[in-house]
Amino acid sequence: MSLRPKVLVTKIGLDGHDRGSRIVAAHLRDAGMEVVYTPPWQEIAAVVKLAQEEDVDVIGISSLATDHLIVPRLMHALRDAGLAEVGVIVGGIVPDEDERALLDAGVARVFHPGSSLDDIAAFVRDLAARVRSARFPA
Repeated sequence: MSLRPKVLVTKIGLDGHDRGSRIVAAHLRDAGMEVVYTPPWQEIAAVVKLAQEEDVDVIGISSLATDHLIVPRLMHALRDAGLAEVGVIVGGIVPDEDERALLDAGVARVFHPGSSLDDIAAFVRDLAARVRSARFPA
């Protein structure tokens, strides 16, 4: 098992604006994490399958439009696949009322435009450590 956090950065739904996700993925990679990056327009089933195949610790979902509204379905699909312990974060334009729904669905955190890349990396590193502790208790 790699000591580096393993993160899947992706976009689900029909939102094709991927500049932000590419910037975050590059920063996480530069911060020493193993990053699996997908192009936009991913289906939930494909993201779940890739998360399982790649044994990721964290999934980062980028949303510029309203694709964050399908993240609760992703959370349900992860639980159904036995991946409930995988951490999920969302970044992008998410209205306050939608943020609460995402957190209630199990998303660990929502990062809004202007969030510090270093803050994102620190949170992902911490979340990955908590995920690994849950998977492999001492």
